[in-house]
Amino acid sequence: MTRQIAVKALGIGKNVVCEKAATAVDSFKMVAAARYYPQLLSIMGSSLRFLPTFVAMQKLLLEGYVGEVQVCDVRVYGPSLLDESYGWTCEELMGGGGLHTIGKIPGKSDVSYVGSKMADGSSVAVRRCGSGSAVSMDTISALTELEDLENVYQQLCSEENEVEAELDRLVAQESTIHTKMLALQRMGPKLQLIEGDASQLSGMITFTCSLAENVSRKVRQLDLAKTRLYNVIQRTDDILDLKFCTDGVQTALRNEDFEQAAAHIHRYLSLDQSVIELSRQGEESSSVDASLVLLQEAEQKLKVIVSEKLDEAVAAVDLAQVERFFKIFPLLGLHQQGLSRFGKYLCAQLAAKAEENLILATGGDVGDKRAPLKFADTLTLLLEGIARVIETHQPIVETYYGPGHLYTLIRHLQEECDKQSQKIVEKFIQQRGYHNKFQVVQNSMLKTLPGERTEPRELDPVLAEVTLMNARAELYLRFLRRRMLADFEVGDIQSITKEHQQNVEKLLKHCQLSRTMQELIGYYIPMEEYYMRESVNKAVTMDSYEKGQLTSSMVDDCFYIVKKCISRALSSSSIDCLCAMINHANSVLESDFREVLFNKLRQGFPATTLQDIQRGVSSAVSLMQSSLQQGKFNTMGIESTENAKAAFLVTLNNVEVCSENISTLKRNLENDCGKLFTQGTSSVEQAKIESCLSDLVNTSTKFNDLLQEGLTELNTTAIKPQVKPWISSFLSISHNIEEDEFNDYEANDPWVQQLIVNLEQLMCEFKMALSPVIYDTLTCLMTTLISIELEKTVLKCSFSRLGGLQFDKELRSLVAYLTTVTTWTIRDKFARLSQMAIILNLERVTEILDYWGPNSGPLTWRLTPAEVRQVLALRIDFRSEDIKRLRL
Repeated sequence: MTRQIAVKALGIGKNVVCEKAATAVDSFKMVAAARYYPQLLSIMGSSLRFLPTFVAMQKLLLEGYVGEVQVCDVRVYGPSLLDESYGWTCEELMGGGGLHTIGKIPGKSDVSYVGSKMADGSSVAVRRCGSGSAVSMDTISALTELEDLENVYQQLCSEENEVEAELDRLVAQESTIHTKMLALQRMGPKLQLIEGDASQLSGMITFTCSLAENVSRKVRQLDLAKTRLYNVIQRTDDILDLKFCTDGVQTALRNEDFEQAAAHIHRYLSLDQSVIELSRQGEESSSVDASLVLLQEAEQKLKVIVSEKLDEAVAAVDLAQVERFFKIFPLLGLHQQGLSRFGKYLCAQLAAKAEENLILATGGDVGDKRAPLKFADTLTLLLEGIARVIETHQPIVETYYGPGHLYTLIRHLQEECDKQSQKIVEKFIQQRGYHNKFQVVQNSMLKTLPGERTEPRELDPVLAEVTLMNARAELYLRFLRRRMLADFEVGDIQSITKEHQQNVEKLLKHCQLSRTMQELIGYYIPMEEYYMRESVNKAVTMDSYEKGQLTSSMVDDCFYIVKKCISRALSSSSIDCLCAMINHANSVLESDFREVLFNKLRQGFPATTLQDIQRGVSSAVSLMQSSLQQGKFNTMGIESTENAKAAFLVTLNNVEVCSENISTLKRNLENDCGKLFTQGTSSVEQAKIESCLSDLVNTSTKFNDLLQEGLTELNTTAIKPQVKPWISSFLSISHNIEEDEFNDYEANDPWVQQLIVNLEQLMCEFKMALSPVIYDTLTCLMTTLISIELEKTVLKCSFSRLGGLQFDKELRSLVAYLTTVTTWTIRDKFARLSQMAIILNLERVTEILDYWGPNSGPLTWRLTPAEVRQVLALRIDFRSEDIKRLRL
């Protein structure tokens, strides 16, 4: 209300000092009101003296925009509250409430400080209002020069014009201000209603607050009483439990009911020690102390008895009694001791069984069907036995020891697993001659030491057994990881789970089993690489081709070997092993096998001339000699031209099949890896696999590039020398013909039908010997050659109107035939020739404009304007002047 009254007072031309805090909106309203009445001023209280509004008001005061200053205290809102002793004048016209005029010098009010400052400044302000000009009378009186007087006069005239313009602007705003003031006056009664409602609401809020405070105080008192009562009940229960446990544990020990005795001790250990200490300080302290002494003695006695009983059960190999006393240890607070003793018992059982299985494996029948995998089977029995023990006793550990303790038991079992698995691996290395085979393989691959070489088939069973052993170990470790993490997650929070995950990974990655398997895989990878390379070399050496087949035997044999090696590495469940073998397979395919195919294609397709044949044979012989000297793959000798042709075409098919096989291998590996490594694989390991698979894509692309090189060679050697003369024969057929000759050509085609027959005979041989994909590509190359050569030939001919029509018919026949012999779209290759036929069929030169530019419609011209003019010039009946005048 204070701010609203102050704003309204300013609106009717009163100076206001408002000591109460005002909002920024109200402050700007007060400044606006002061500007409508230049002699007025509104100043906020001292709490707002740093606001920009206060600074602006102070500036107005100093500039003289103040007449008679009046300070108003707005704490009183109506005349009914006034007292005659107040001594102030009440002016109803100054707003909706009672504003009090106290003159220039205020009394002892809340606004004394601000009012006095304004009163002190009022005389100065009034004096300044007497001279609003920037030029004082004293200055004018001191002037003696006419020029100076004229300058001052001009300045005063300019100021006068500005004052008149400002007065006109203020007068023009009078009606607007008057309308706003009337609206404000009408709001007065509403403000009084709002004041009453606000007062009533304030009273309700005050009452509600008081009531809520009373209720909350009583609730706090009740809560305090409840807490104290709960503590009393708990203390009473603990004292009763203490006495009950004292009596119960003695009875249970006398009856050898060790489970019940342990339950009493567990209850005693679970009591709140602070409550027991308080009880010892009370009146019943003597009885409490006596109970505590008895319970402590019973606890120590029970621990000794349980330990002795468990040792007796272990010695007697009595599993029921072992489990019975194993369950008692956590009740006595001996979690680690119970798990350790139980773990030792289980380890002893596992060790005895593992020794028995190993003896059976080393002394088994060599002719047994599982003999090549006997060590892998022995390791599998060990790991399955441990997994079965964990699966059987996990519920007991979780029930009696609580979550998080399975890790301790598994740690004890894993120590025994490491010992027994190490014995199995050592026997495997010894009986299989694993290290000896690796040494021979290493020497053979280095090619520095002459000596024996291992046959690849001798390595096959050993490699299969190693991968099976590693796969079983990986499966076992994944089982342990899953069980331990699930046990930890039951009672962990997020931070503890992360710490436990690190402990689990440390146990699994640094156990002896993991290190032993890594060592075996480290030997396996070079041996598998040797097996793959030697087998591929043998497949290339034994390469054969049967008539009627598109590919030779080495493609299927090589990819069978590569897929077998990669699949075997995949079955090991080791990502590092898989990636290493993919890289080795990629190297064999990209470097060795592709080199074989490249050397065969480099011999070239047999030429037609005698000199070309001699050159091709000599280069092939020299290539074979150099390959044999370097110890690389052997190449097929060229016994005859037909055999050489067949060898070249078969090699092209081989390259195409290799590219497709590599792509298929990559897709199959992606699916297999997605199924095998879906869980527990990190992003780094996934990135490794993806990188290796992307290398296979690059290798497939290189085989594709080699195929394109071979097709280009075939096109250049076998197609182009034949097709080019057939196209050139077009020049011998006149196309400057009249109607009789045109009719004769229609009855007896002079060129295109013979060309089609020649092409059919030429491509028939390739269609039978090449795969459909290669044949289509070769036909596409031939089509491109025909279109290029025919375009060159046409530009050397001359045409009449009927000759152009004849050429159009010949072109359509040729395109129709080529469309039937390939699945590729070839009309685009003949687009330029088709447009040349359109031009040669025109009746007059200017008719080209019906097809050119904006009139072309859906037709996209492949010929440039210069080429169009060149084709038009082939028509003997078109004048060169008309052609030159065309605007294209």
